[in-house]
Amino acid sequence: MSDLILTAAETRAAEEALFAAGQTVESLMECAGTAVADAAWYFAGPVPVLVLCGPGNNGGDGYVVARLLRDRGAHVRVAATGDPKTDAARAARAGWDGPVDTLEAAKPASLLIDGLFGTGLTRALPAEVERALMRLADGARRRIAIDLPSGVATDSGAVLGDVPKFDMTVALGALKPAHRLQPAATACGRVVVGDIGLDLSKATLRTIQRPSLAAPRPDDHKYSRGKVIVLGGAMPGAAWLAATAAQRAAGYVELIGGGQLATPHSLVQRRWSADALDDPRIGSVVVGPGLGRDRRARGTLDAAIACGKPLVLDADALTLIGRARHDRLAGHVLTPHMGEFERLFGANDADRLTRVRAAAAASGAIILLKGADSIVAHPDGRAAIAPLAPSWLASAGTGDVLAGIVGAMIAGGRAPFEACQAALWLHAEAARRAGPALIADDLVTHLPGAIGACL
Repeated sequence: MSDLILTAAETRAAEEALFAAGQTVESLMECAGTAVADAAWYFAGPVPVLVLCGPGNNGGDGYVVARLLRDRGAHVRVAATGDPKTDAARAARAGWDGPVDTLEAAKPASLLIDGLFGTGLTRALPAEVERALMRLADGARRRIAIDLPSGVATDSGAVLGDVPKFDMTVALGALKPAHRLQPAATACGRVVVGDIGLDLSKATLRTIQRPSLAAPRPDDHKYSRGKVIVLGGAMPGAAWLAATAAQRAAGYVELIGGGQLATPHSLVQRRWSADALDDPRIGSVVVGPGLGRDRRARGTLDAAIACGKPLVLDADALTLIGRARHDRLAGHVLTPHMGEFERLFGANDADRLTRVRAAAAASGAIILLKGADSIVAHPDGRAAIAPLAPSWLASAGTGDVLAGIVGAMIAGGRAPFEACQAALWLHAEAARRAGPALIADDLVTHLPGAIGACL
């Protein structure tokens, strides 16, 4: 499955390019319906099916799905909101020679296929349509959505009313932001992409995938694998988590100014000094976890920003930046959660994806906005969304671990945008391996297994 994501406007442009090349709306609808019918057949088999069709081309796809599944031997019924409103949907309706019920009169079936409204929806479903959809979904054993569940916003991932949880969503041509952004992503269930021939070359958004990592070469040494500095402060435990996480993927890690802790003997601990960041072998500096917010912490942060090394700015560093309004963030990595993000960049009504892209462009920084649907945004407009991570990551210290992994990925030679993506994948995989009731320390223990899965 392609990891590329198209917005609603990008999807329309890609479809228009097909039409300009000679493909018809009707032939594209046949491709889409075939992709959904194939997925439904392999997923659920020859079970009784109810297909719900809306008035637009998403409904037209539904009529094609109904015809193809019936031709394969399934018992298929169709219910619709009314007559089709587009020429292609009317043609697809003409290809279905069975009865069409109203939504109110329709009875549930084992498999529900939702073709009411797909990409481009901007407002809640009419109340009577929403009630019927919920009733019919509740009565089905399996639920599949065509392109998107009816009732979610394509580009923001917002849920515009009551939306059933689907077992599968067949994304037509490409993933859409709502397949990865919460809360819509939860409603989508398993997402598969049905190839309908769209050109994805202009996509600027993608899903984060498992990174490809390399084992150390025979001629590698601790410095060639990357040196990371973690700057500690008032809360030594947080800096320790970042440093020990960085150790799992870098060759040499120093924890400076973090207090003396019982640590792995391989973790070098030093006191802060004026020349602490002068070593040209330093590949990245992680500052923020456990830093504190006092005058000493501000001095440490100012020194880090002035040192000229790639920075990973997290936790207390972000709060201090928000207060002082540092303007030298370009090229560095910021790893805020939403509260920290709003203190840095302000609050508004735009969706998370729009806001983090705008903030990256304005600041010149690579921003990793943490959450259930973590997003990495580059100043040039590119962005990547992480698949849903284990909810047990909602625990103190897990963000410190993530900052340490990002630092190690940068020190090892990855560009910051790619480093953030690799770190997010490893962080989530370590959490999956740690299992329920994890604490942040467990992530460090399970990072080697996560890294091993990428070699």
